Amino acid sequence: MILLRICAVIFLVMALTPFSALAQITARPIPADDFARLPNISSVSMSLEGDTIAAIVASPGSNNEQTALATWNLNDLSAGPVITPSGQMQFIAAQALKAGRVQVVARQEWTGPGCDETRTRTFIQRLYLTDNRHARFEQAFTSRMRTVGISDATERCFEISGTAGLAAMLPLNPDTVIVRRVNDITQRGGYFRYNLRTDDVQVAYRDSDRSNVAFLNPRTGDVMVRERVEPVSGGYEILVDITSGAGGFTNHPSLTRRLEDRYTLDFVGFDEASGEYYVITDKFSDKAAVYMYNPATQSFSSEPALAHPNYDIVGIRLGQRVSNFNRLLGFVFAGPHYETYWIDPDIRGVQEALQQALPGQNINLIDFTDNMGTVLISASSGSHPPSYYVLRDRSQLMLLGQSRPWLENATMREPQFVTYQARDGLTIPAILTLPQGWTRESGPLPTIILPHGGPWSRDSTDWDDSGWPQFLASRGYAVLQPQYRGSLGFGRQLWLAGDAEWGQKMQDDKDDGAAWLVSQGVAAPDRIAIFGYSYGGFAAIAATVRPSSPYQCAIAGAGVASLARLGTTWSQNRLQRIYQGRTVRGMDPMQRTREANIPILLFHGDRDTRVPLFHSRDFYNAVRGNVPAELIVIPDMPHSMPWYPNHVRTSLEAIDRYLRRDCGPDGL
Repeated sequence: MILLRICAVIFLVMALTPFSALAQITARPIPADDFARLPNISSVSMSLEGDTIAAIVASPGSNNEQTALATWNLNDLSAGPVITPSGQMQFIAAQALKAGRVQVVARQEWTGPGCDETRTRTFIQRLYLTDNRHARFEQAFTSRMRTVGISDATERCFEISGTAGLAAMLPLNPDTVIVRRVNDITQRGGYFRYNLRTDDVQVAYRDSDRSNVAFLNPRTGDVMVRERVEPVSGGYEILVDITSGAGGFTNHPSLTRRLEDRYTLDFVGFDEASGEYYVITDKFSDKAAVYMYNPATQSFSSEPALAHPNYDIVGIRLGQRVSNFNRLLGFVFAGPHYETYWIDPDIRGVQEALQQALPGQNINLIDFTDNMGTVLISASSGSHPPSYYVLRDRSQLMLLGQSRPWLENATMREPQFVTYQARDGLTIPAILTLPQGWTRESGPLPTIILPHGGPWSRDSTDWDDSGWPQFLASRGYAVLQPQYRGSLGFGRQLWLAGDAEWGQKMQDDKDDGAAWLVSQGVAAPDRIAIFGYSYGGFAAIAATVRPSSPYQCAIAGAGVASLARLGTTWSQNRLQRIYQGRTVRGMDPMQRTREANIPILLFHGDRDTRVPLFHSRDFYNAVRGNVPAELIVIPDMPHSMPWYPNHVRTSLEAIDRYLRRDCGPDGL
């Protein structure tokens, strides 16, 4: 058993460390445009052969307003990248594959019939394949779909409401990958074998209403584990079938669980030597850990193979090269930031050397070739946007690019991981970002409570792509991001404590965070606001109608206002909609609009299909006669990032203006 216990000490130190003593507040407002501009480089990956790097970059000459695809030849980095700007379809993600191919994700606004033929304002998303030199772009994985039974109507529905992407790289196969295509509304789709050299497509597995793939063989791409959802008295059960060879499957009753139990049970790897599976589960402990499952005896190991005392394990790192194929190299745990602990001593040595070379930043080994000859690295922290490097022969560290070099001289302070007690005694983790130079002697600060979306998500002390914590801290605000009950990564107890507590105990956690900051001398009690997006927007809306609010105002981005009208589009995962959907209960703000008692700013994109615009519009219309209210509708803005620069610019400038002028009687 590998049990990482040293971090238990680190956890307590971080939670109790006093704030740094600096002479004076030295923060200067960072312009909204510095966060709105597209990063110079993002979505960076390396090909399986280790000869190509692909990334999304800011299109030359666009002033960081448009994107482009870039590929580097690792055998001649000095030649610089090949760059192709986006066309009508904007590139938003890229991945270097193998066989000289690169996958690019692009999207474009769409107004027209949706999957049910009703008119919709949304986006079309497509995947393209190109080569290392960008000789031509072809729509990925679709040119021969007609031969495997995909109709024109289904194809359009995939583009509007579906996702497609790599399900398995198959590292030992030089030509073929496994692709998954799924409709996010119906959750119907399938897995296809795609030959990158010939474009040949073969059906590997089709989803059904009740069955889906849980694990693919990393060597062959064959289905090894599948899950079935079956109705039983009072609910549903998840049944697990594991391959018994020759295409047959055997049901494993020891893995059967009821949906309402909501145990994590993720098959994440297969040990070919022992025939056992690596399974991440919280069935046996509060924190998710990795256990070995023996299909012959249909039993788990008596102790975890990998565990962390304070955080959930969320993934493992297995070898992807011939020399280390499928060998366990490390695991990922959800600490203050997502962190990989490398079990392999050679890789860990490289990580530690890089940490010394780039002090104060979180080092992520994105990918590496055999014997660590070439390593692709990202380095970032809560006050340093990501930079990307290539390490050659363990001695030559070359900068590939900085995502936001214009922020390098900005006065930003590292976020702190803290904890506080909710009113019922539950420990709530949180992330606190303070203005540069502030000390307690400086006096209490205007404060923003910034709950994350989801709600089944979490924040990190690493760089926040939204820019919100540092944008606000640079303006002199203290920013607290509560990891309220319902958040992921901190154990089963905290996660389940959010069940059916929308606007109730989940909301208490945010208010208790504000009270804790007041008690610590950080927050001025009469200068506190709440701002959130998506579920965080719900929290801001809920705060508007709760009595005795600690906030002077609320800012809600794309927030749910009506639990009764939340519908079924709030999650892309069908099982999540079934078994967590029943926990989406609590206080419904639209039923209490007459009780609104603090001002609110609402902003919402008009192409948001996850949380439709009617939520913000209906709430605004219902409360504007009772409290000062403002609604900003942002054209062509979807729910999820990445957004266009004008979306970020418009929202940040509105937030800044509202807090200064309109929050409470005289601004915050």
